[in-house]
Amino acid sequence: MSRVTSINQYLKNMLYKARPQSNTFSKLRRAFGDPVSAIKPNPVFKAIPPDHTQPDNLNYDIANILPADQLAAINQAGKLVFHSVGDTGGISGTDIQDEIAGQMEDQIRNAASLGEAPAFFYHLGDVVYYNGESGDYKPQFYDPYQSYPAPIFAIPGNHDGDNRVLPKDPPDSEPPLTGFFLNFCAPKREPSTDSPYRHIIDQPWPYWTLNTPFITIIGLYSNVDGSLDPSGSSSHNQPQYNWFVSQLKAADPDKCLLLAVHHPPFSMDTTHGGYQDILDAIDQASAEAGRSPDAVFTGHVHNYQRYTRTVNGRQYPYVIAGAGGYANTYKSMHKLQQDPNTADGVIPQNFQTTRPDVVLANYNTSNPGFLRLTVDANNLKGEYFINQFDNSPIPADPFDTFNLNWKTGVIA
Repeated sequence: MSRVTSINQYLKNMLYKARPQSNTFSKLRRAFGDPVSAIKPNPVFKAIPPDHTQPDNLNYDIANILPADQLAAINQAGKLVFHSVGDTGGISGTDIQDEIAGQMEDQIRNAASLGEAPAFFYHLGDVVYYNGESGDYKPQFYDPYQSYPAPIFAIPGNHDGDNRVLPKDPPDSEPPLTGFFLNFCAPKREPSTDSPYRHIIDQPWPYWTLNTPFITIIGLYSNVDGSLDPSGSSSHNQPQYNWFVSQLKAADPDKCLLLAVHHPPFSMDTTHGGYQDILDAIDQASAEAGRSPDAVFTGHVHNYQRYTRTVNGRQYPYVIAGAGGYANTYKSMHKLQQDPNTADGVIPQNFQTTRPDVVLANYNTSNPGFLRLTVDANNLKGEYFINQFDNSPIPADPFDTFNLNWKTGVIA
């Protein structure tokens, strides 16, 4: 049975199932072990402001920004290394964000060769808090990463695209995504007015595709409440979903295919849980395109969680890395559900969720951290490095490591 046939046979039985919805007075509490939350009755969706014109081509080639000698070194090494994490905006102080930035810088500067060094940082959303305003980029983005020596790409998170007024807040002076467009979707790369050390980036759009020698990364914008397009929209009014299907179809089959989206499909945390609309979008687009992403990377939840999803014997990692700096104390980290079957309430590793295809393989709700990802012609290696909230030494070895043979779909 081919890989595409296997995916389609599995997914066609999953589509358009009835989904529980919260009522207008309270959020439904999930049963223990369920990694997906009920859908909000009135999800907030903020359209991309009409004064921005979407380009015809939302693809971006890494050769546009990396020097030729670095690309040659990457090809010679036979692999691409990069960093990824989300939820970094240090509105309550950037001490943890600064520490993590320093760790990532050290990994670049201490690499054995140019081809071994992480080539860029792919941000998983919530770059600044709370409402993505352009004035917050200097203290929460440009200053913490002023010495990070590689490009930084991004997808927006809910806080980057939400301009709702919070209690006691003055009204926002900018439309949604203003800061994101100014700093990541600029017409051309040029020095930022907020920093003499970093350039603004010329990504094509908030959702976009990054093409590199060994991987294709599709980045989605999951808006404010975790959806690609307005709730209840017809197939003719689903521009992001339709684009997503087209990108899955067009992705090079000889390269690893990664998906980045801010809201996670699965999460065992007590605050959010997984987002059913994002899960449906991934599954339905994969079935329609005849190809599924080899791995999914998300943020939003302020901790680290790694799930293994098994589809007809093929394994897919779904990773949450949302502890990049906003959560700057242990108490502000999102905690998981309490396990009623253990004496201390701690969920064990390799925990079988209520979904038969989803296992919680590993997690960390105590420490901030970031991912270093390495992709070659056969494998995706993920390493999660942690920091500390106190002054204790930072571990040199990763907290978690996984290796996916993306051609065979086996995680080791």
